[in-house]
Amino acid sequence: MKLYKPLWILILMMAATHVWAYGSSGSSKKACNKPKFIEFMPSHNAQVSAKSEFSFVASANTDPKSIIVTIKDQPVAINIKPENQVFQVKGRLPDTLTEGFARISVTADSLSGCKGSDGWLVRIIE
Repeated sequence: MKLYKPLWILILMMAATHVWAYGSSGSSKKACNKPKFIEFMPSHNAQVSAKSEFSFVASANTDPKSIIVTIKDQPVAINIKPENQVFQVKGRLPDTLTEGFARISVTADSLSGCKGSDGWLVRIIE
Protein backbone atom coordinates (compact mmCIF):
# COMPACT_ATOMS: atom_id res chain seq x y z
CA MET A 1 0.00 0.00 0.00
CA LYS A 2 2.87 2.36 0.74
CA LEU A 3 4.24 1.76 -2.78
CA TYR A 4 1.06 3.03 -4.50
CA LYS A 5 1.04 6.44 -2.76
CA PRO A 6 4.35 7.68 -4.27
CA LEU A 7 3.31 6.25 -7.65
CA TRP A 8 0.07 8.29 -7.67
CA ILE A 9 1.93 11.45 -6.65
CA LEU A 10 4.37 10.92 -9.51
CA ILE A 11 1.53 10.39 -12.03
CA LEU A 12 -0.29 13.54 -10.88
CA MET A 13 2.90 15.62 -11.07
CA MET A 14 3.58 14.47 -14.63
CA ALA A 15 0.01 15.25 -15.70
CA ALA A 16 0.18 18.74 -14.15
CA THR A 17 3.39 19.63 -16.00
CA HIS A 18 1.77 18.73 -19.33
CA VAL A 19 -1.19 20.99 -18.60
CA TRP A 20 1.02 23.94 -17.58
CA ALA A 21 3.16 23.56 -20.70
CA TYR A 22 0.44 25.11 -22.87
CA GLY A 23 0.43 28.45 -21.01
CA SER A 24 -2.47 30.85 -20.73
CA SER A 25 -4.81 31.66 -23.59
CA GLY A 26 -3.71 35.32 -23.40
CA SER A 27 -0.25 34.57 -24.76
CA SER A 28 -1.65 33.52 -28.12
CA LYS A 29 -3.37 36.89 -28.79
CA LYS A 30 -2.23 38.93 -31.78
CA ALA A 31 -0.15 41.97 -30.85
CA CYS A 32 -1.77 45.36 -31.33
CA ASN A 33 0.05 47.66 -33.73
CA LYS A 34 -1.27 51.18 -32.99
CA PRO A 35 -1.00 54.01 -35.51
CA LYS A 36 1.70 56.58 -34.77
CA PHE A 37 1.68 60.33 -35.37
CA ILE A 38 4.86 62.37 -35.90
CA GLU A 39 6.21 65.66 -37.31
CA PHE A 40 3.66 67.93 -35.62
CA MET A 41 3.67 71.44 -37.09
CA PRO A 42 3.59 73.95 -35.53
CA SER A 43 5.71 72.39 -32.84
CA HIS A 44 4.61 71.73 -29.25
CA ASN A 45 3.96 74.99 -27.32
CA ALA A 46 4.50 77.16 -30.42
CA GLN A 47 2.75 80.52 -30.56
CA VAL A 48 0.20 80.70 -33.38
CA SER A 49 -2.84 82.73 -34.31
CA ALA A 50 -6.35 81.44 -34.88
CA LYS A 51 -6.88 80.16 -38.44
CA SER A 52 -3.24 79.01 -38.63
CA GLU A 53 -2.47 75.85 -40.54
CA PHE A 54 -1.30 72.71 -38.75
CA SER A 55 -0.01 69.39 -40.04
CA PHE A 56 1.31 66.01 -38.96
CA VAL A 57 2.23 62.64 -40.43
CA ALA A 58 0.31 59.42 -39.69
CA SER A 59 2.06 56.06 -39.99
CA ALA A 60 1.46 53.67 -42.89
CA ASN A 61 -0.63 51.29 -40.78
CA THR A 62 -3.23 54.03 -40.13
CA ASP A 63 -6.71 53.68 -41.63
CA PRO A 64 -6.99 57.15 -43.22
CA LYS A 65 -10.81 57.10 -43.03
CA SER A 66 -10.65 56.85 -39.24
CA ILE A 67 -8.45 59.91 -38.56
CA ILE A 68 -10.27 62.43 -36.35
CA VAL A 69 -8.80 65.75 -35.24
CA THR A 70 -10.38 67.84 -32.49
CA ILE A 71 -9.36 71.13 -30.92
CA LYS A 72 -11.02 72.05 -27.64
CA ASP A 73 -13.56 69.26 -28.27
CA GLN A 74 -14.50 70.76 -31.66
CA PRO A 75 -14.04 68.53 -34.73
CA VAL A 76 -11.76 70.06 -37.34
CA ALA A 77 -11.85 69.53 -41.12
CA ILE A 78 -8.68 67.89 -42.41
CA ASN A 79 -7.09 66.97 -45.74
CA ILE A 80 -5.31 63.60 -45.94
CA LYS A 81 -2.75 62.95 -48.65
CA PRO A 82 -0.88 59.62 -49.06
CA GLU A 83 2.85 60.27 -49.34
CA ASN A 84 5.71 57.73 -49.41
CA GLN A 85 3.81 55.01 -47.50
CA VAL A 86 2.56 57.47 -44.81
CA PHE A 87 -0.29 59.96 -44.65
CA GLN A 88 0.27 63.72 -44.60
CA VAL A 89 -2.58 65.36 -42.67
CA LYS A 90 -3.29 69.11 -42.81
CA GLY A 91 -5.93 71.36 -41.30
CA ARG A 92 -6.64 74.85 -39.95
CA LEU A 93 -7.21 76.03 -36.41
CA PRO A 94 -10.77 77.30 -35.91
CA ASP A 95 -11.24 81.09 -35.94
CA THR A 96 -13.22 80.80 -32.69
CA LEU A 97 -10.07 80.15 -30.64
CA THR A 98 -9.05 82.93 -28.28
CA GLU A 99 -5.82 83.64 -26.44
CA GLY A 100 -4.51 80.77 -24.35
CA PHE A 101 -3.55 77.18 -24.94
CA ALA A 102 -5.34 74.71 -27.20
CA ARG A 103 -4.67 71.00 -27.61
CA ILE A 104 -4.77 69.50 -31.07
CA SER A 105 -5.95 65.93 -30.44
CA VAL A 106 -5.64 63.14 -32.99
CA THR A 107 -7.25 59.70 -32.87
CA ALA A 108 -7.28 56.96 -35.49
CA ASP A 109 -7.56 53.22 -35.96
CA SER A 110 -4.86 51.04 -37.44
CA LEU A 111 -5.58 48.68 -40.30
CA SER A 112 -5.60 45.85 -37.73
CA GLY A 113 -8.28 47.62 -35.66
CA CYS A 114 -6.15 49.04 -32.81
CA LYS A 115 -6.91 52.60 -31.69
CA GLY A 116 -4.14 55.15 -31.30
CA SER A 117 -4.15 58.74 -30.11
CA ASP A 118 -1.76 61.63 -29.66
CA GLY A 119 -1.73 65.41 -29.69
CA TRP A 120 0.15 68.56 -28.87
CA LEU A 121 -0.40 71.99 -27.36
CA VAL A 122 -0.21 75.31 -29.15
CA ARG A 123 -0.47 78.77 -27.65
CA ILE A 124 -3.02 81.02 -29.34
CA ILE A 125 -2.03 84.69 -29.60
CA GLU A 126 -3.76 87.61 -31.30
